[in-house]
Amino acid sequence: MTRSKARGYHHGDLREALVASGRKLVEEKGIRGFTLRECARRAEVSHAAPAHHFASMDDLLAELIRRGFAELKAAMTTEAERVADEEPAARLVGLGVGYMAFAAANPTLFQLMFSREANHIEPKEGDEGAASLRRLLAVVLDDVLAEASNEVRQQAADFAWSTMHGFITLVLEGEIGGGDSSKALKARGLATLAAMAETVVRLARP
Repeated sequence: MTRSKARGYHHGDLREALVASGRKLVEEKGIRGFTLRECARRAEVSHAAPAHHFASMDDLLAELIRRGFAELKAAMTTEAERVADEEPAARLVGLGVGYMAFAAANPTLFQLMFSREANHIEPKEGDEGAASLRRLLAVVLDDVLAEASNEVRQQAADFAWSTMHGFITLVLEGEIGGGDSSKALKARGLATLAAMAETVVRLARP
């Protein structure tokens, strides 16, 4: 057995090494440049070694997507908790701030998480994916909308999420803020989120 193969089978933390190299590869090359062989090369193991943890490329992508949604939810929760003592509408804005910040820091992974490729990857049992974001948003909207009807709550949830996702997606695609400084772009995003929250609050009024 060659040295590379020995490392492939006796890597101290092969699974995490593959996840780390896979995440960097996705950000650098996108889905079209993603292969298990390249992940293995970057993790400095044999090309056969990933099979001990990931049977296919889709299995590793599924793990990246799962972790991506967990990190996105955590980012949203952290920003909402920063303003926990303020009005519920401020927490709604906080969710959006966390959403956009994660996407800006992990653009290719973020796009992969909501891509057609992701829809073709079978989730593992217990994986929540985007459903966890819907529930998080629903909790905050329960406070914002108080006694609003289910129809209004659904309308508000759709509007809030589409605003968060739509704005940052257009930013990532260069359709918004191409000539703006980072500070100016953040201000535009915050203004958009504030306008979204104000609209949602109005939905709660008779």
